[in-house]
Amino acid sequence: MLILNTTLTDVKLIQPKRFGDSRGWFTEIFNQSSFTEAGLPSSFVQDNQSFSTKGVLRGLHYQLGKPQGKLVRVLSGHIWDVAVDLRRNSPDFGKWAGFHLKPLTDEGEIQSLWIPEGFAHGFLVLSETAEVLYKTTNLYYPQGERSILWDDATLNIAWPLEALNGTAPSVSAKDAQGKLFLEAELPPV
Repeated sequence: MLILNTTLTDVKLIQPKRFGDSRGWFTEIFNQSSFTEAGLPSSFVQDNQSFSTKGVLRGLHYQLGKPQGKLVRVLSGHIWDVAVDLRRNSPDFGKWAGFHLKPLTDEGEIQSLWIPEGFAHGFLVLSETAEVLYKTTNLYYPQGERSILWDDATLNIAWPLEALNGTAPSVSAKDAQGKLFLEAELPPV
């Protein structure tokens, strides 16, 4: 299993080894020992799966009180996945990084994205449909749920909107009520 650094401290791309023959292939997406040895969390408490159509933008979500680390994997389709560092004591505070995630990379590799606690997370569906599976380190905590506006000017995230051919992203009513980054209630230090 390869653990690849990204431009954000502690956000990792995880690339498991795939073993194949004429019948197909096999891989371990998660292995507790491998994750522990790599310094990543090895205890997940909830699996979530979403199905979305092209142009759906989910996020930017995070939780206060019971923050969630997320291990994100695309089962079908293509998304632009974004992590925003909300950790005030981080050298990357207020910075974001985006990742094209598909079931297989253009090079034929499987990748998952590890987003630690203290980050906001969102994604835009670029294919006709997409299914996303993510494991979380904490249970869903409705009282702590928060959202930052996806198009916040301070963050200035370069969403690949050109892929939507002039159509605006489809955002839930709840996400449309998200806060601006500079006004959002952020995780404590």
